[in-house]
Amino acid sequence: MEWSGPKMSWKFSQTFKFKLQELTMGATENIWTAMDIAPSVAIHDSIPHHPLSVDTALSFPVMSHRVIDACKKLFRKWEKLENSRFSVETVSGGITNLLLKVSVKEGNGDNVAVTVRLYGPNTEYVIDRKRELQAIKYLSAAGFGAKLLGVFGNGMVQSFINARTLNPADMKKPKLAAEIAKQLRRFHQVEIPGSKEPQLWVDIFKFFEKASSLRFEAPDMQRRYETISFKEVHEEVTQLKELTDRLNAPVVFSHNDLLSGNLMLDDKHDNLYFIDFEYGSYSYRGYDIGNHFNEYAGYECDYSLYPSKDEQYHFLRHYLKPEKPYEVPEKDLKALYIETNTFMLASHLYWALWALIQAKMSAIDFDYLGYFFLRYNQYEKEKQMCVSLAQSHLSV
Repeated sequence: MEWSGPKMSWKFSQTFKFKLQELTMGATENIWTAMDIAPSVAIHDSIPHHPLSVDTALSFPVMSHRVIDACKKLFRKWEKLENSRFSVETVSGGITNLLLKVSVKEGNGDNVAVTVRLYGPNTEYVIDRKRELQAIKYLSAAGFGAKLLGVFGNGMVQSFINARTLNPADMKKPKLAAEIAKQLRRFHQVEIPGSKEPQLWVDIFKFFEKASSLRFEAPDMQRRYETISFKEVHEEVTQLKELTDRLNAPVVFSHNDLLSGNLMLDDKHDNLYFIDFEYGSYSYRGYDIGNHFNEYAGYECDYSLYPSKDEQYHFLRHYLKPEKPYEVPEKDLKALYIETNTFMLASHLYWALWALIQAKMSAIDFDYLGYFFLRYNQYEKEKQMCVSLAQSHLSV
């Protein structure tokens, strides 16, 4: 299967990175059945909550008033403040997710800021909000991300992080790569209550089931779609799952979307933050690292930027032994290198299948079918070397 991959614009890529949140835009069917959707979110007693929802389709001034109203209902100390003491500005936004900064001049004259995240319509079908909220509580206690302050009908309020978002080139810098590796190790050590069954292959097979039964109204899209051999794709997914199962990779609570946009740096204090845990779940250590390495390609998907073996070893040393990275035994480095690059292939299959579903359901004007071929062709390009490495390692 061949198709020339798209050249992503930065504008599109920012929206594109909302990934699973956009699966249901324009959809008449859902990927997950009602049985898969989490029951109503149970909020811990110490976290204020209110059923009020904010319609993201409203004009920004009207929506801002609703956001202010939600904040007042959540936090009693703000309840009687005049609206003029509040200001609302967009931090980032997309079709289905909106991040806002709410600044407040309190009664004592203090200026404080919080972050308000508005969920997009239908995202509860692909994101387990109950799991997310539970994870945030434990991750926050472990020092990750922003603190959860309150929850309302279709969003949450978190502490404001005064830092800049990284760009893909930042991740290649040795000092930052080492710090990301150290923090990822700590992240993987956080225990989140609940099922610890890895979700990676469950999700991939769900994506496959939906992606392999689409029909497009546009004849040219349908013709391109029909060039895909889903028998071949299914065989690839099945064989890769069998191979990764043999690696016995540790199952850890994973971020699963550690791109540059989900990393923030406070340059003044040299503090690095992981953010956005919507896709966090128990998964395989190698997948989380391999997916992160794929993100070195940046928003333009330039896979020539995928980290070299030396760059990967630098990262893996600091992951395995943060305090004494150069004392990591060579055999341990090699084993994790092979594990990571085998699961890196799974990352390509995951987002390739996701892109097909997007091609049918997303309202964004983008060549998602082309993106499928870009990711699948990259999988095919990398497959022989990575699979051979894994098989040689397993035969020893």
